[in-house]
Amino acid sequence: MTRHQQIKSEARVTLIVLTIILGAFLLTLSGCSFKRITRSKDIVYQPAGKSIPEQQLSIFAPKKKKKPHDVIIFVHGGNWNSGKKSQYNIIGNHWAKKGVVYVIIDYPLSPLAKYDEMAESTARSVKWVKENIAQYGGNPERIFLSGHSAGGHLAALVSIDDQYFQNLGIENPVAGIILIDAAGLDMYGYLMDEKFPPGNTYLNTFTNNPGTWKKATPLYHLHKNMPPMIIYRGGRSYPSIMTSNEKFIKALQQYAPGTPYHIQEKKKHIPMITQFFNPWNGRYGEIVEWMGGVGIKKPLREGVRDAAIGN
Repeated sequence: MTRHQQIKSEARVTLIVLTIILGAFLLTLSGCSFKRITRSKDIVYQPAGKSIPEQQLSIFAPKKKKKPHDVIIFVHGGNWNSGKKSQYNIIGNHWAKKGVVYVIIDYPLSPLAKYDEMAESTARSVKWVKENIAQYGGNPERIFLSGHSAGGHLAALVSIDDQYFQNLGIENPVAGIILIDAAGLDMYGYLMDEKFPPGNTYLNTFTNNPGTWKKATPLYHLHKNMPPMIIYRGGRSYPSIMTSNEKFIKALQQYAPGTPYHIQEKKKHIPMITQFFNPWNGRYGEIVEWMGGVGIKKPLREGVRDAAIGN
């Protein structure tokens, strides 16, 4: 073998090795390993109604079912008028590999649906999970509701305002709430300040009635018996989200002064959720640790507040 051939051969081997490493890396990121998790997609949790089509959810679960796993139901964002559950499958894969049964839901969007119909569908998804998740290895007593952006608003509203579960004839089954740069926590204040003209997308969702805006605002439904929360906010998020979250966390001091509030100083709004595309992101461990402590009685420190710098 000539020197030139040897160099070409070595280069070819190096390329193959690099390709294998890259493939393994992408396999990890995409969650394409079928050995450790199961996927059950597009399950109908709400049949079609007169004006709203059927709503579906997808479940990502660990294959090992020696003991029931904690469950997270995720409500996607999208300004209440866009988005779909399939965009977050990679996150479902990652959570399942970390021992959590992860459920991603779709819900009806504006202008087809108003905010309360979205909230009703979200509550129905929780009810379905409560009744069915055991067969997927999930613990029906350990259901956590999570959401990003508009999905964070719906997760908070449904978990705090018990009317949505009362209308379904069940007690609130949510063990805890995980909010990721949630929008609309003070929808009333936002719409009062902005004074949008008729036809605006937010008014299509929340109507023109300030009384309805208050009903739609989680800030006005806080009470001592609501589920515990962990809240994440981007330090470079939209001003309305930063303002809304600050008002919300301040109001929480009266009811749940130990609520963990993590500010990721370098993060904008979208990266607050896309950070979970990285299976090694530190938020996974934080949330798992927090969930593990839910239901365990321990003293709470006043005004827990954490500025998480970096990724």
